[in-house]
Order: sequence, then C-alpha cells, then structure tokens
Amino acid sequence: MQYAFEFAGLLAVFSVLMVVPGADFVMVVRQSVVHGRRAAIITSFGIGTSLLFHVSYTILGIGLIVSKSLLLFSMLKWAGAAYLLYLGIKALRAGPMELGAVDVRDGADAPKTISAMRCFLMGFVTNALNPKAVLFFLPLFTAMVSHETPAVVKGVYGLLMAVVLIAWFVGVSMFLTMASVRDRFVAWGRWFNKATGMIFIGLGVKLATVQAG
Repeated sequence: MQYAFEFAGLLAVFSVLMVVPGADFVMVVRQSVVHGRRAAIITSFGIGTSLLFHVSYTILGIGLIVSKSLLLFSMLKWAGAAYLLYLGIKALRAGPMELGAVDVRDGADAPKTISAMRCFLMGFVTNALNPKAVLFFLPLFTAMVSHETPAVVKGVYGLLMAVVLIAWFVGVSMFLTMASVRDRFVAWGRWFNKATGMIFIGLGVKLATVQAG
C-alpha cells in the first residue's frame, strides 16, 4: 500500500507535465498528419521506450552525474538541439502534402510510407536527446520517491509511467488521424510544414539555452 500511494503521487505530477506540449507532442502531431496513424503510434512507442531510458539512468545515479557535469550535459544538450534543428529544416524543405498519401482509416501502407524502425527511432531520439529530462526525472524521483524504495519497485514505477505516456500519445495519434481532423491540417499544405518546421527550430534554440543544475 505504501508503494501504491507513492506511485500515485509520482504519477499525478508526471501526468500534469506529460500533457504540456513539447518536442514529443510536435513530433506526434507531424507524424499523424504527414505519415498517418500507423507511423504516429509507432513513434509514440519510441517516446515511451525513451522514458524507460531516462528512468533507468536516474535510478542508477547516472542522471546526477550528467546534471553535475558541464561537459556531459552540454554534449547531450547540443546533440538534442542539433537534432531538433535538423527536423525543423527538413520540415521547412518538405513539399506540399497530399491527402491520399496515407490511408488514416486502416493504416495501410502507401507509396510514401515510412518504415516502422524509422518511426520508432524518431520518437526515441527526440525524447532521449532532451537534457530537460535529466533535470526533470532526477528531482521528481528525489522528491516523490523514498530513498528506501527498492530499485526494482522504482523500475516498475518507470514502466507504468512509460505505459501511461504511450497511451497518451496513442490517444493523440488516434484523434489527429480522424479524417475530419486530419483534413484540416492537410488543407494547410506547405503552411503546416513551415509551422512545424519553425516550432522544431524554436524548440532547438530553446533547448540550447538550458543550463545544467
């Protein structure tokens, strides 16, 4: 029962911050509109798996080392910023979207399909290279989880949080790939690509200004 209350508090804080739009959210939105439901859902699993990566190094104490090391933190920060800038430039250079490019109803493959592995890695890398996660999970676990809680139990917390995160983004993917919703995004054509591109670039620039704790 002790662990149930502890996890409930942890999940409450995590759930509030989870729904705040960021790079992960923009990634899922773009995947949903440009590549369809299948791609967006697989990307969601990549993001959730990356959360397990963050929780793992936090439990092992590596997160504390990274947060206190200017060199390691800077390497992670600049890698993440560079990746977001790459995604932004790629989106800006993309051509107009075609509604028929993806069948959002059944996720059927299309001529312009994207591989499952690439979708997964896009979600994983976008989340994994975010140094804000180091500054988020470390204080979150320190404040909400007792130091006496076994590492195995902490691992279960992380697994359940990943499941919740995946469920959230899968829900977002399902909503955005409803024909009536996706049609409106696709109608923006190049403007959607330009908007998401500028958001990625903005997030990259913002990430570059993050300071280690």
